[in-house]
Amino acid sequence: MTNRFLRLGAVAAALGVACGAFAAHALRTQLGVDALGWFETGARYQMLHALALVAVGLGTGHVREPHRVVAGTCFAAGIVLFSGSLYAMALTGWRGLGAVTPFGGMAWIVGWITLAVGSTNGRRAA
Repeated sequence: MTNRFLRLGAVAAALGVACGAFAAHALRTQLGVDALGWFETGARYQMLHALALVAVGLGTGHVREPHRVVAGTCFAAGIVLFSGSLYAMALTGWRGLGAVTPFGGMAWIVGWITLAVGSTNGRRAA
């Protein structure tokens, strides 16, 4: 499972870089200030949590397996819900999508708390 999170994190990071570049170059003149800000926020948080997925994938021995699975799943869900809703809102102008964004943020919070709870204080995880 951890290899899946490593691969997913690497792909999400590549897409985060691509989205950031897309916003900086192609969208800069196409979107208003608010919409561009939403898109850039989505890309920034996607990149941060893509790196968290990579860390979960590499964290064998430092975080208990069930906690890694829950944290990784929460990080991935948060990328889809938080960043995805901001991208869609920026590109479509439909502000109703903003109602989805907090669910992604909550998924990330749960993921980080789960990672903390599952940490093994330097002992090898069983």
